[in-house]
Amino acid sequence: MKSVSSVVPALLLTLTLVSIQSTSAAPEAFRRDPGHPQWHHGAFHDVKDSVRSDVRHMLHTRAEVPFQVPLEVNIVLIGFNNDGGYRYMVDAHRMEEFLRVSFPSHRPSCLETGEPLDIEHHIVYNVFPAGQPELITLEKALKEAMVPAGTARESDYGREVPLFEVDATAVEPVFQKLYSYIFDMDNSGYNAAEMDRPVPSAIFIVNFDKVRMDPRNKDIELDSLMYGKITQLTEEEMKRQEGEYVYHYRYNGGGASQVWLGMGRFVVIDLSAGPCTYGKIETEEGSVSSKTLPRLRNVLFPRGFNAASGHSTHDTFVGQLAALVSTTVEHVIAPDVRFETVDLTTRLLIPIIVLQNHNRYNILEKGQNYSIDIEAIEAEVKKMVHYGQEVVIVGGSHALHRHEKLAIAVSKAMRGHSLQETKNDGRFHVHTKTYLDGAILKEEMERSADVLAAGLLEVADPSLSSKFYIRQHWMDESDGSGDSILKHKPLWATYASKRGKEKKKKTEKKESDLHRTYGTRVIPVFVLSLADVDPHLMMEDESLVWTSNDVVIVLQHQNEKIPLSYVSETERRHALPSQAQRHILAGLASAVGGLSAPYEKASHVHERPIVNWLLSAGCHPFGPFSNTSQISRILQDVALRNTIYARVDAALRRVRDTSESVQAFAAEYLKTPLGEPVKGKKNKSSTELWLEKFYKKKTNLPEPFPHELVERLEKFLDNLEEELVDLSSLLYDHRLQVAHLNSSEILQSTIYMQHVCRLCFGE
Repeated sequence: MKSVSSVVPALLLTLTLVSIQSTSAAPEAFRRDPGHPQWHHGAFHDVKDSVRSDVRHMLHTRAEVPFQVPLEVNIVLIGFNNDGGYRYMVDAHRMEEFLRVSFPSHRPSCLETGEPLDIEHHIVYNVFPAGQPELITLEKALKEAMVPAGTARESDYGREVPLFEVDATAVEPVFQKLYSYIFDMDNSGYNAAEMDRPVPSAIFIVNFDKVRMDPRNKDIELDSLMYGKITQLTEEEMKRQEGEYVYHYRYNGGGASQVWLGMGRFVVIDLSAGPCTYGKIETEEGSVSSKTLPRLRNVLFPRGFNAASGHSTHDTFVGQLAALVSTTVEHVIAPDVRFETVDLTTRLLIPIIVLQNHNRYNILEKGQNYSIDIEAIEAEVKKMVHYGQEVVIVGGSHALHRHEKLAIAVSKAMRGHSLQETKNDGRFHVHTKTYLDGAILKEEMERSADVLAAGLLEVADPSLSSKFYIRQHWMDESDGSGDSILKHKPLWATYASKRGKEKKKKTEKKESDLHRTYGTRVIPVFVLSLADVDPHLMMEDESLVWTSNDVVIVLQHQNEKIPLSYVSETERRHALPSQAQRHILAGLASAVGGLSAPYEKASHVHERPIVNWLLSAGCHPFGPFSNTSQISRILQDVALRNTIYARVDAALRRVRDTSESVQAFAAEYLKTPLGEPVKGKKNKSSTELWLEKFYKKKTNLPEPFPHELVERLEKFLDNLEEELVDLSSLLYDHRLQVAHLNSSEILQSTIYMQHVCRLCFGE
């Protein structure tokens, strides 16, 4: 009995230890084990000399060389390490090298002008695979989020199979976990401290095993595969990898897609989802079809289920992936700028003015489906302006019949165009569709004598920059403080006043002072809440918002959803004219942050913006395939950079204009005492030859300009070179707050030196 009684406690202790060990060894993803993929940020040291060389070449030779800004793009391959669909393998280092050679740079443009910016991104690619535990965790999350949604075709003319839909917002937290794990980022909110630390942008390219995560198969335990060995597939299993079902994503009820923009700083491209088809009816441009994204089934079995040559198809597949990465960079990570506005104010005032021709409801009242949430709009706008700039949003409702001029302006802006549609009888039926022309409405509002519209639009006009933004009236002796809207404050007296003891001197008002305007930029938002109008009334281009660089106009009316000429899968997309929140935010994103829609891009060949609907779904308020009133953090970063780019672009254009003036002056007036032009080496400009002859102490002839001015110009260019190199480093490191301040100093100093040169030239 004693032996039995002594064995029982020992047995219980052993079982307890085994259970504890099994609990501690439970499969867990996102563990920072040795050897897990790590993000390294430090490529600027490799390109610093190249950036400096380009800046010097641009400043001293008048060459059309854009300002180089390194941009880091991170590509995470999920399921491409012999563990995903078809057990396909992609070499991360080879793909990184292919991207570096094929797409080394990108130069954004301005959609408003169609001109390229004086800024070019030198793209630094990082490609690394995700681990097997993270792949299984994502598959498990998708399997749980799949909801039956009828049937769909495997391809254009394929057989019909079950269809499942995945709400992207349900699986987005798992992708955010993967992002935080790989890049060592926590999930903290967007604050000022975060803006001044390196934060990466990521593209997740996904290849899931559809058989393994089939929602109809309850027998597969995915947790057991977290750290277990994944078996290779037989030839028959390879042919069944499509799983005999189709799934696609919808972000917050938007259009069906395989590609979506997350709320964080990442884009998801799922090659195992779909295929999806969406775009504009009867329009080829930008449409997404079953062949837009590469599918591994077509790569491995291009001619049915016969074996294909491995090298040619694999190289083609890697090339298609690289093209996807390039498209994502051009449309999301470093897209074109919608409006290039140089804004140096410290306050942003956005009055939301509701003009209604009825008293049935008020969209400013809270609690209704059609209500406008001003606090939510203000929170999103604040994320698109730099730290220290105040955002003030006020709202008000006004009866349109009390503003006769505005009512006339709305009536004048109504336009119509004819449409031909095919009905069930097979014949063309012609009818007229009425729409509201935003450009005409803005012009009529400006011409009206109504202070509610004309007064606000006058204040919002960026062409009044000399009055409201930067004081350039050099002989003006007034302090400008009498302005009822904006207050002026002297910034610095001379360019050379930054050094040492000169800072302690009292700044006096005298000729050539540059004054910074510490004032308010006004961007009015007019919401036309109309009743008893055409139930299908919209603005041009089948939109409910019209935006310029200084005003946003939104149309709202309480009618049923309006069918659009856009289709997602087999269903038309519809517009909801009663809900104005998303459209207000879309307009403000363009006017405040200079954001262009992720599906638009300037084309110098076509001389107009072209569209690509591939990236039209996700966390943004633009277009018919979106359905959210939030802006992704990756687009918030773009908005903050756009402000800096606008200042740098304006500064560099001023430098070029000044250089042109110096060259023209030298060509016309600077000759030898005998009236002959200065001659010398052919690879030097006449300005350089003139400087060598008359300013490098090689002659005692009278000098047309004092030595002090030339030394000042040379010192200015040297300082500007250092500032631009530092600015490039700050932008690469995502230190946007410091870069924001530096760009202001660069713009102000170029304005000052341009004025000094003009005075010397007698202009």
